[in-house]
Amino acid sequence: MRLYLQDPPAEAELRAALAALGRPARDLVRRGEPVFRDLGLATADEDTLVAAMAAHPVLIERPLVLHRGRAALGRPPEAVLALF
Repeated sequence: MRLYLQDPPAEAELRAALAALGRPARDLVRRGEPVFRDLGLATADEDTLVAAMAAHPVLIERPLVLHRGRAALGRPPEAVLALF
């Protein structure tokens, strides 16, 4: 388990997680966070979103589970079971 607010992932780690998920950065961003609006990320491109998540880890959707090179978002929780 990683406490991502105390130990935020680097951009490279986020890109690796997105590749494992097979999803764009927009799918990993918490759009309801005030910082999302404050930074004007509604129309941001992939690189901008990844940089924003690295700089403001509260923007990262959670839980994000990584296991043996694969990844799943835990919403719904059953999505994680396929990793094990």
